[in-house]
Amino acid sequence: MSQSARDAAEAQARRRYIIMNIARIGGLGLLLLGVAITRNVLPVQLPWALGAGLAVLGLLEFFFLPAIIAKRWKAGDRAKSDQHP
Repeated sequence: MSQSARDAAEAQARRRYIIMNIARIGGLGLLLLGVAITRNVLPVQLPWALGAGLAVLGLLEFFFLPAIIAKRWKAGDRAKSDQHP
């Protein structure tokens, strides 16, 4: 593997790592917003069901979205490596 190919692979891995962490932070943010809505700590009154829905969505995003993203990336990488011998 040449140095430029290695640099490109490292840059891609770094971007993917950042994207996965942004997905986790976004899920955590949704969870916290949902909890804040259900506990009525925000200055505006919003429905409890909205808060509960956001909290569940945040949990799902936090735990499952990074795994789904990684699985899609691996499938794409495998497809690319199968096309180029």
